[in-house]
Amino acid sequence: MAEKNERPIKVVAENRKARFNYAIEDTLEAGIALTGTEVKSIRNGKTTIAESYADTKDGEIWLINANIPEYLQANRFNHEPKRPRKLLLHRKQINKLMGAVDRDGMTLIPLKLYFNERGRAKLLLAVAKGKKLHDKRESEKKRDWGREKGRLLRARG
Repeated sequence: MAEKNERPIKVVAENRKARFNYAIEDTLEAGIALTGTEVKSIRNGKTTIAESYADTKDGEIWLINANIPEYLQANRFNHEPKRPRKLLLHRKQINKLMGAVDRDGMTLIPLKLYFNERGRAKLLLAVAKGKKLHDKRESEKKRDWGREKGRLLRARG
């Protein structure tokens, strides 16, 4: 059988602080409604989702504050860099996320923006609860101890 020439998943932007600042309960893959210049700009790799979040409005879920810079070659047909972008999900998934956000202290945080095997822009969305300061210190201690333990085991040989 002939092998298909499939593209690997290409991660464009990652929210690395999210796992430190939030306790992640559930993740979900969502599509994004983008314009042509936004897709080209994302492929350039200058996109940031670090300070962005998702919000519910009129029964839909929107990505707020994600920065996709203007595509330089687009001239006057460019897009607004921080405009709200609609996330493409099934109705059942939207209802599930809206129910989770209505609960105490939950929020929708984007973890990764990437292109899947078919070349479509996707967003890995997490239902998360904000960590308190002492929880953040605890995770930092665990991470440091894991590193130190690895060093000690390597030194013992």
